[in-house]
Amino acid sequence: MSKAKKTQITFHSGLRTIGGTLIEIAYADARIFFDFGSEYEPSLQPQPETLQALLDAKLVTYVDHVFDPAIPLTGYPQADANPFTQTAVFVSHVHLDHTKIINYLDPKIPCYALAGTQSLLQTLNINNDFLFPLPQPQAGETTREVIALADNQQVTIGQIQVTVMPVDHDAYGACGLVIETPDLKIAYTGDLRIHGYRPETTFAFCEASRHCDYLIIEGVSVSFQEVESEVSEKGEVDEPELLARINELVTNNPQRQLTFNYYVANIERIMQIITTSPRCVVLEAYSAYVLKQATGYDAYYYQLDDKNYQLDPSKQIDFADLLQDTTRFFWQLETAALAYIDDMQAGGMYIHSNAQPLGEFDPAYAPFVANLTAHNIEFVVASCSGHAHPRDLMRIIELIEPRTLVPIHSFKPERLTNRFGSVLLPEKGQMI
Repeated sequence: MSKAKKTQITFHSGLRTIGGTLIEIAYADARIFFDFGSEYEPSLQPQPETLQALLDAKLVTYVDHVFDPAIPLTGYPQADANPFTQTAVFVSHVHLDHTKIINYLDPKIPCYALAGTQSLLQTLNINNDFLFPLPQPQAGETTREVIALADNQQVTIGQIQVTVMPVDHDAYGACGLVIETPDLKIAYTGDLRIHGYRPETTFAFCEASRHCDYLIIEGVSVSFQEVESEVSEKGEVDEPELLARINELVTNNPQRQLTFNYYVANIERIMQIITTSPRCVVLEAYSAYVLKQATGYDAYYYQLDDKNYQLDPSKQIDFADLLQDTTRFFWQLETAALAYIDDMQAGGMYIHSNAQPLGEFDPAYAPFVANLTAHNIEFVVASCSGHAHPRDLMRIIELIEPRTLVPIHSFKPERLTNRFGSVLLPEKGQMI
């Protein structure tokens, strides 16, 4: 970078890993950050549950004058003077590796997201178990203030202008950022793809980002697959193909108990399943609540907890009926329902659609599958990635033509190339 340029970009974390992205862009006395999640290491026992423990485990990076000063920390002294008069945080989407620690953010610092993400964060955290908890909550409060933005809305922080643009991802309300300072144009993709239900949003983001000085792009899929390989191990399906496969499984098994699970923030997928399924789809009450808050849709549901989700009682299905059913319902086998697995019908089928546990890297995955198999319930994976396929990542780069490509959020970022300019593979903590 020319010494004449005053913009500073600091890559705090989330570079050669999937999760915990924390990048800072500063100009003069203003700075912005994106995102504000934590890295995840399932092998750590017990799991870190405080900011101190997250910092000590290096799952979160310490940054001066960003975290809530009410949180006591040992070993992370804060500088007395803050050179920045304005600071803001932008959240690209609701997934925990991008949002998990927003309640640890200094409450004086504004946090922005698209309206869909803002609404989902409040809804998903209603039971105070989605995000890490607020250090000093007020009565009934579970989530810090997040300022909801309209699609393509611009926010100005000092001399930094941020345009928040929707992109196609498997999290409702996902966005990318187009950031302009007096001397640079920087695009940040967040997590995105072009094989979901809204590819046109990703293409609009690409157009707005064209010829940017820096393209900071996620590279999840190239962690596991070379760009030029013909097909990934699990197959590069798109969302319509996935929906067709799930409906085919339901249609072709008319006399079996059929259950499934999905990631609760994947609003578009579950709406498609509900509206096209050959059977009556029944959600667990919390999932039905999240769906209703996001879309206004009243889904059929069963309830095992005593929370008041203000759902339509005429839509409630007796859980005992679900346990006995083999023909009418296609219902969500959520974690709480697994306690009743001994009462389920032998010979059933369970469809795992990007739900927790996410895969073999998680120690909980193998016991989860073994438990279903032991009860004679067939385990079927029917998934579709929320991340762009490798060749689609290259297509996005080709559409944007960045002067410098910065691949992050990946175990193998070096697999992405840039024929329009240079590639920067930043180190953790590097500032340019």
